[in-house]
Amino acid sequence: MIKSFQMTSVDLSAAAPMYYKGVYHFFYQHNPYAPTFGEKMVWAHSVSYDLINWIHLNHAIEPSDSYDINSCWSGSATILPGEEEQPVILYTGIDNNKYQVQNMAMPKDLSDPFLREWVKHPQNPAMTPPSGVEVNNFRDPSTAWQGKDGKWRVVIGAQNGDEGKTILYQSEDFVNWRVELNPFFATDNTGVCECPDFFPVSINSTNGVDASVQSQSVRHVLKISYLRRHQDYYFLGKYVYDEGNFVPDVKFTGTSSDLRLDYGKFYASKSFFDHAKNRRILWGWVNECDTRQNDIEKGWAGLQCIPRQVWLDESGKQLMQWPIEEIEKLRDKQISILGEKLVGGSIIEVSGITASQADVEVLFELPELENVEWLDESEVDPHLLCSEEYATRSGTIGPFGLLALASEDQTEHTAVFFRIYRASNRYICFMCSDQSRSSLRQDLDKTTYGTIFDIDPNVKTISLRSLIDRSIIESFGEKGRICITSRVYPSMSIDKNAHLYVFNNGSQSVVISELNAWSMKQAEFGQEESINKQ
Repeated sequence: MIKSFQMTSVDLSAAAPMYYKGVYHFFYQHNPYAPTFGEKMVWAHSVSYDLINWIHLNHAIEPSDSYDINSCWSGSATILPGEEEQPVILYTGIDNNKYQVQNMAMPKDLSDPFLREWVKHPQNPAMTPPSGVEVNNFRDPSTAWQGKDGKWRVVIGAQNGDEGKTILYQSEDFVNWRVELNPFFATDNTGVCECPDFFPVSINSTNGVDASVQSQSVRHVLKISYLRRHQDYYFLGKYVYDEGNFVPDVKFTGTSSDLRLDYGKFYASKSFFDHAKNRRILWGWVNECDTRQNDIEKGWAGLQCIPRQVWLDESGKQLMQWPIEEIEKLRDKQISILGEKLVGGSIIEVSGITASQADVEVLFELPELENVEWLDESEVDPHLLCSEEYATRSGTIGPFGLLALASEDQTEHTAVFFRIYRASNRYICFMCSDQSRSSLRQDLDKTTYGTIFDIDPNVKTISLRSLIDRSIIESFGEKGRICITSRVYPSMSIDKNAHLYVFNNGSQSVVISELNAWSMKQAEFGQEESINKQ
């Protein structure tokens, strides 16, 4: 298992990842009693030295007081500066009236490298639902940042009617908080804004920056998890410090033009600044495609994706994502394919590795684009087109890509592929992940995911990387420009019966310029005594 977390019971959103005194901490929503969302959610806690191998600790925060007796929901961690840095957790509690309130917790012993025990602040709750916010839709405080005036600021997801909003709070001491009257950010007809994540990104480097950095060399990102859509969207824009709000470059439209972190099963994501390696790291929750009853019978549901490094692309118009470099420690046996021509209708098996647990990087060389198919993009729904123009339907350039977790006869497979079109005065590429043939089982959600992006006709190659792990496929197109995560449950292509293929069903040939694939070793998960410091 190379995936980051899949435990018994239900594993939900990343709550408060952080790096402190040489140790990575990962706090996350967990129901220890059943593989479903429950009435008594807790904060689970695991630690790592490398973000790959993990030690599970006792729960960090559990329901216990009037302000969180009905559940401890998501939140964030902030590390306060000082002679000795002080981590503080802000989290949502469901109080004895079923209201959502914001609470604080601190480590009991800063000398404990794993910060095993956490104590709740005596002044909890720190924040209660303000006027104009529904009491049952006021949750998920962000990591705080410090302004030039020394005051701390945090945003909280909220809803009022159909309007989704994030509310800004300020504090001089991180204990007493004051709400700002105007929303930090709002969208109409979206419902609640869950798990807001607000952070700066460098405009001239792939390095990450701390949440409190404010300068001409950064732009700001606001990520929102829209519950109604169960999708994570993000906005690039300007943080107007004096007015206490965020102005996005482009407003939310509810169409395929909106920016998303991942176009598959990926929700309630959370990032943190890793100052050990000067990078911003993103986690995301991969929820289930199985039935609730099957989840109960299995005894588990949900997992966290492989951590990803995040940065602003050179155009300044979108984020890029890539699996953290530490994942390469799990690479084992390698095979390569170089300069292999894929004529229309051809398929090649990538043999010699463990196809059920693999890391695959492939660079395709494209033919000339002059004779590519035309498409009226004004009528295009990428999700619908990826469903209709599936991997076996021939086009001109594409579909071509990978058949992952495939049976030997390809009856079962998940196709991750590209297809190129001409649209008005530009070329566009569809990237799709087609789950329609992922399993012979009929009781699964086998939605097909996809999106489009512009392609430069002067660039002759396109890249794809897929991390495959038994029931999950995380795919990164064009060096992390597009990300699609798929959750699948094959009935035939399991373990040694799983196969991996490269295919081309377009009429034009493409070339495998270079393919490298590795079998992946198991990550280690255990109690404190089972994992030594790397």
